[in-house]
Formats: sequence, C-alpha cells, structure tokens
Amino acid sequence: MTAARRAALLVLAALTLCATAAGPAAATGYRYWSFWERDGSRWTYATQGPSTTRPADGSVEGFRFALSEDSSDASRPRGTADFGTICAGTPAVGGRKRVGLVVDFGTPADAPSGEKPPAPRTACAVVSEDATTADALATVAKPLRYDTNALLCAIAGYPGQGCGEKVAAAPGGTSGGGPSLGLLAGAGVVALLAAGAFWQARRRGNE
Repeated sequence: MTAARRAALLVLAALTLCATAAGPAAATGYRYWSFWERDGSRWTYATQGPSTTRPADGSVEGFRFALSEDSSDASRPRGTADFGTICAGTPAVGGRKRVGLVVDFGTPADAPSGEKPPAPRTACAVVSEDATTADALATVAKPLRYDTNALLCAIAGYPGQGCGEKVAAAPGGTSGGGPSLGLLAGAGVVALLAAGAFWQARRRGNE
C-alpha cells in the first residue's frame, strides 16, 4: 500500500471517529402517565399508584404525560395547583371529600406520532371518604384506559393508543449521552497519525 493511500485511509478513520465523538447518543425512555402528590408548594413523585392511594380531603394530586427515562427525571405537572384555587367553586359536602386534580397532557414533543396533546386542566372531584385517587380521576376525566397490569394508559382518552412503551428519546435528551473521553482520545490519536502519514507522503513526493 502506498504512503498516500495509507494516509487517506487514516484521514477517513479520523473523520469517522470525530463525527461519532461529536454526535450525542440517543437516550431511551418510556412514554407514560406519571403520578404526583402536592406537598405544600411542590410536587413529589407518588410512592403508590393512583388505584391504591387514598387522598385526604383537601389534597391535590397530579398527572403528567411525558417521555422520561425513569422516575428520577420524570416531568412534573405544570402550572399552579393549590387546593383553594382548584376547588374554590365546589362547596364541601358532608360525608364526602374534595380532591383537587391537575392533569397535564404534556407537550407535542412527548406526544405519540399523529396525536396532539389537549390543554392542561384542573378539576375538583367530590368523592366518598374512602375513594382512591383513581376513583376521583374517573369522576372528572373519563374515559380512562388501563392495561392488563392495571397501569394507567390514558386519561380523557389521551393518548389514543399505547401504554408505557419504550421509545428512543431525541438526541441530547435527559441522559446527556455525550462522547466518552476514550473515544475523543482515540479520534485525536488517529488524526495525529493521519497528519504524520500525509507529511511523509508529501516529503517522498518531493524527493
């Protein structure tokens, strides 16, 4: 193999490695409804599902549809969510409780292909004292859809299909999958070898 050909191959390898190093990795996540509880002025990720959580009178519960890698980076419901505002027009009823609900359908970037998220909404559910969050949600946001494992798949009919499916997030997403130091170093070494080969080929061509 001639020196010029060897140099050309090394340059191609250097360009390939550099392009790979510069391109962020695509994160993998799940598109699903996350469940949140309002604790004072902030949202906390619920430790139980809505079908087993029994909120007290005056509670605020939230749902957010989004693409997330796991619960640690799940998107919170947006907007203000105090009980006094949500249930201001709903008087207390003896023997029943009021639960403020925030339903955030997410952004177009979170939506499944061909679907458009509705605008976020709030509602005040009046339910029996032993009702679960799922019971409260069913009174204000039908139709709900669950899978065979009782996972909440759709609220108010959104999304129309799918349920917690695994999808590839957009490059540069929450995982921050940037290039590794090893890959960058390898690209640098190949680039140096390519430069040296070119210098040798040029020197020989001038002899």
